[in-house]
Amino acid sequence: MSIKIGVIGAGMIGSDHALRIKDTLKGGVINGINDINKENSKRLSKELGGVKIFEDPHALINSSEVDAILVCSIGPTHEEFVLASIAAGKYVFCEKPLATSAVACKKIVDAEMKFGKRLVQVGFMRRYDSGYQKLKKAIESFEIGDVLMMHCAHRNSSVPESYVTEMAVSDSLVHELDAVRWLLKEDYVSAQMILAKKTKYSHEKLHDPQMLLLETVSGVRIDVEFFHNCQYGYDIQCEVVGSDGIMTLPEPESLVIRKGAKKFTNIDPDWKNRFIDAYDIELQEFLDGISSENIKGPSSWDGYAAAMASDVCIKAQKTGAIEPFSIVDIPDFYI
Repeated sequence: MSIKIGVIGAGMIGSDHALRIKDTLKGGVINGINDINKENSKRLSKELGGVKIFEDPHALINSSEVDAILVCSIGPTHEEFVLASIAAGKYVFCEKPLATSAVACKKIVDAEMKFGKRLVQVGFMRRYDSGYQKLKKAIESFEIGDVLMMHCAHRNSSVPESYVTEMAVSDSLVHELDAVRWLLKEDYVSAQMILAKKTKYSHEKLHDPQMLLLETVSGVRIDVEFFHNCQYGYDIQCEVVGSDGIMTLPEPESLVIRKGAKKFTNIDPDWKNRFIDAYDIELQEFLDGISSENIKGPSSWDGYAAAMASDVCIKAQKTGAIEPFSIVDIPDFYI
């Protein structure tokens, strides 16, 4: 029997997820849609063959016609919809961020623990990327000895004027904050943000590019360049420096072209294409987790940890100082 899914947020990522459940994945069916923009709902409903549109997101969450919820609306709405899903006893896949502050994420953690069962999976898709999976396996097998440093980069060709300096952390850098913590199985102890010379392609409300310096509990040092108007494409880089060697995140597969006295490969500007397989795998795991009543993907606690790190990094953006983290022990519920 297919799991009946309700989608809140019929924009770009919500539509992509709904269509991959319809066309690519197994075990799920979209049974309801809600979006604050009614035209988005109508468009997606038509693409899905006439799926029911709910005017009220809470009516969708509480409907007997759905077993689980995908929260793909804007970040500030996530806390409300995830908490409502938990209260309704519904499994919920929430796109990052879990919520827009650590305080809000902690409310979700507390609600889920009170319910007594894991219901939430957070959309940190990089954990499902084959390149990141290879890095993690090599780190855990000490392929290059002890990890000493990491060099990361998160580059977008361009962003709209609605994208402001703090969003560089909360909407983009949050992926590195989760992925590095997952790769190393370590929390952070300090963060410092450095504002580089501003690119001429940015706008008034976004200082771009920026650099983050992190330190983990064991002393691993990480630097992350995040550059949102790099012009040339969407590019994710990660190099791990160990005591016995260095390893680098594999480049996405691409044709090598020789033309006009040049040799080159194309770089896709679309971030959805870069991680398309990871999106498929993470959502299939969510559906499988519902079927087995054992959700295994990134948890509410992972969302909370990323939000705590984001809050510290945003503070560091403003102060320019080395800002400390408060280390919080993970509850047994999430181990």
